Amino acid sequence: MSLEQKIMADLKDAMRAKDEVALRTLRAIKAAIIIEKTAEGANGEIDEATEQKMLQKLAKQRRDSLDIFEKQNREDLAAKEREELAVIERFLPKQMTPDELKAALTDIVAKTGAASMADLGKVMGVASKELAGKADGKSIAAVVKELLAK
Repeated sequence: MSLEQKIMADLKDAMRAKDEVALRTLRAIKAAIIIEKTAEGANGEIDEATEQKMLQKLAKQRRDSLDIFEKQNREDLAAKEREELAVIERFLPKQMTPDELKAALTDIVAKTGAASMADLGKVMGVASKELAGKADGKSIAAVVKELLAK
């Protein structure tokens, strides 16, 4: 079952249950799918990797907004973003724990032979490809910087 089919089924369930949060979020995901499918060169189809990138982007937008709203003490808006993020995360692969992330990045640093902060770009390139969908870029960068600073 494709992501679009899952979204449509969940959308129907949310309508029946009158779940406003799920409805709002699923409609946003559906709109993003339509935009991706009609993008130049998409031919009306999107592959699983594109679906995952799109969901990651939507989740990142929610996290960024959440940070801003928390800094501005807007708990009403922050709560809305948290709810939407929870719905989006149901469709994303399980994220790595901080310990799993550190172990994976330690292996990547050893594999690439990185020794200093000058090698940050080399490590980030490999890590971004290998850990795509399993961890967000911000946390990958933070752990890589920590490992290379030693």
